[in-house]
Amino acid sequence: MNGKIMAGAIVISAALAGAAVYYLQIYAFYTPVTFTPGAEVSLTTIGGGAPEPILAKDITGIDADSSPLRFRACFTTPLSHAMLSETYVAYAGAVPLVAPGWFDCFDATEIGEAIESGEALAFLGQTSIRPDVDRVVAVFPDGRAFAWNQLNPSMNK
Repeated sequence: MNGKIMAGAIVISAALAGAAVYYLQIYAFYTPVTFTPGAEVSLTTIGGGAPEPILAKDITGIDADSSPLRFRACFTTPLSHAMLSETYVAYAGAVPLVAPGWFDCFDATEIGEAIESGEALAFLGQTSIRPDVDRVVAVFPDGRAFAWNQLNPSMNK
């Protein structure tokens, strides 16, 4: 009888610990991002090398203090691919990171496939937004755009 109680307690403890870990990974640390009006999204210019704000609307984002790689944002921009390509630094090796399922505007698989096929273009938002982490922005031809942080290419060598 005591063995059944002990085994039951272990199973219940493990289930509670698993639920807590799941909640902490998916929900607990994320907070909505507050964007500065007129400076919501920046891209690094080709000539000057300094980030400058671009036109962005309907922006929503999440971030977490627990990791510099948890930032994600979705927005729209009226800027064309041609204008963006002539003005801002392209980002080679852009790989969008998966967002929590509840942040449904950000589909890393769709964004990644669009970048690989050339449908979406990736640009450097800001280099070293945190040590060894760059902000990357991908823009689709229809104006949908997405931003995330990823390890910069020097870290992948």
